[in-house]
Amino acid sequence: MEQSYDVATLVGIYNQINHYGRTNGMQLTVAGPGQVEYSMAVRPEHLSSPGTCHGGVIAGLMDSALGAAALTFAFQTGELVSTVEFKINYLHPVRLHDQLVARARVDHSGKTLVVSSAEIHCLNRELIVARGMGTFNRYPADKRDFHRLLFPDADNSPADL
Repeated sequence: MEQSYDVATLVGIYNQINHYGRTNGMQLTVAGPGQVEYSMAVRPEHLSSPGTCHGGVIAGLMDSALGAAALTFAFQTGELVSTVEFKINYLHPVRLHDQLVARARVDHSGKTLVVSSAEIHCLNRELIVARGMGTFNRYPADKRDFHRLLFPDADNSPADL
């Protein structure tokens, strides 16, 4: 029988170790496994020219949202994910103080790959500023050092300690 995992607990731990999201003021909300919202406000340090957000900030939000959707889906079976590739279409410029929310969902999950898609909405201007799609490799969590952090109740042999 396949073991199930508490996705909410794993997301809480993920939020604790995700320094990138915290540094950029990003807030993750999980609607369910494979469906997330990642929000942030555009701050002065996100600008590349007066009043305009750097495209890398938008790409970082997109990758984070796409990856979080894949990750919350993979968490169900005790797996992690890593980005294989993603693409982004920038539809409108993003401005200082824009309130952004990326809504991402898993579109397909195979044996080793997860595909997700997302839209980034600018809430205060009521428009979609970017769309994206990503592919993620899924792998067992025990292949990373933070396995014990994510799964503290897992059986660990003395050799693992």
